[in-house]
Amino acid sequence: MYVTRRISDVDRRLLLVLTIPSLSLLLLLSLSTLTLDPFPTLVPLRNLIYTHRHTLTATTTETPDFAAELSDPNHSDVNPAEETENPRRRKKEELVNSKIAVCLVGGARRFELTGPSIIEKILKVYPNADLFLNSPLDENSFKLSLLKDAPRLAWVRIFEPKPINETEPMVRVLTPMNSPNGIKGLLQYFNLVEGCITMIKAYQNENNFTYDWVIRTRVDGYWADPLDPEYFTPGQYLVPPGSSYGGLNDRFGVGDLNTSTVALSRLSLIPDLDSAGLTRLNSESAFKAQLTTHRVPYVTKPLPFCIMSDRTYDFPPSSYGVPVAALSSHGPLNGAKCRPCTVACSGSCVAEVMGKLNKKWSWTEWENGTVKLCDAHGEWEEGWEKIFDDTAGENFARARKRVGGLDSRRCVEEFEEMRGITVKWEAPASEQICSLGLRPN
Repeated sequence: MYVTRRISDVDRRLLLVLTIPSLSLLLLLSLSTLTLDPFPTLVPLRNLIYTHRHTLTATTTETPDFAAELSDPNHSDVNPAEETENPRRRKKEELVNSKIAVCLVGGARRFELTGPSIIEKILKVYPNADLFLNSPLDENSFKLSLLKDAPRLAWVRIFEPKPINETEPMVRVLTPMNSPNGIKGLLQYFNLVEGCITMIKAYQNENNFTYDWVIRTRVDGYWADPLDPEYFTPGQYLVPPGSSYGGLNDRFGVGDLNTSTVALSRLSLIPDLDSAGLTRLNSESAFKAQLTTHRVPYVTKPLPFCIMSDRTYDFPPSSYGVPVAALSSHGPLNGAKCRPCTVACSGSCVAEVMGKLNKKWSWTEWENGTVKLCDAHGEWEEGWEKIFDDTAGENFARARKRVGGLDSRRCVEEFEEMRGITVKWEAPASEQICSLGLRPN
């Protein structure tokens, strides 16, 4: 009996030894073949294994499965797109709640084309921004009545230009080369820009507050897309890349009050440049020197605007020539010269033309199909209006036609309406402004 029992015990132990691995193998096979809807009793076990596996790998490198899960918006409580969007949204909210001044300078040439884009893509994007206009009186000034649609008009200054006396430091520091009106033209331009920061500082002193940001742009700038919150960086002055002409692109800038004060003090800082021994500077190189001599950090980022120009330029441009972009270019155009035109050069043609330009002069970013070129050796082509309307869209086309259909009476009414919503008005009589560019009724 003892022997028989001993054999039975051995058999049972042997059976147990053989059974446990088999059951384990069966369990593993069951787990590996689970469907998306597994048996309820196995879910906790599978989750435990899954969680444990990724707890271990998370501290090393992401497995392909885990990377895929991160890109799946349904997997996580936070959508990765929202993670990117949330900082932008917070930045936008911060800007809308801050004090912003928009400095708009220059003559009103083609403002019937550029003005609506400035209102839509800058002023209405930041409806809390105060607009400061500093513009010389001429036959195009009547077009400025479009600004009656701006959300906030702080100060409108339309003035009759007066000659600026050239001092010895100005003659030493500046060069008349490549300036349409020589040194006198540079001084008038510098006076426009600095006049705007002077207006801004006077306004904030009168109203006992300080602006957080200053946006400086040109009256002849056409904006294809909104000014993004990413362009506002404390302690740095932002400018577009390209069109640097040996210095920095000075066709747009945004910064805090301190950096903007240095950037926009184009006349009063000339003695400092003279003391630094700098000579024969054009507008762009003088602008860069202002920032560097006063240790203002600057950054360049692509910007979705161009300068609407009536000037003619050789085509194709030489290495120091000026390319003129078609308004229909995808962009961003970074303040390059532009006009509405039938495209004369695209694709490989653009690569060939732009590849010959001096990168430190008139060159602008052109890769990835961002730029198409006009043949701008002559006047604007017949039918440019339709090209503009098709490119800019119905709203901007309507504004263009509205300005084109203005008469003196309606012009005066619009200027008076604009005067009524402006805090500070410094301009000739509305009748005088309108009569310069429009025939009397």
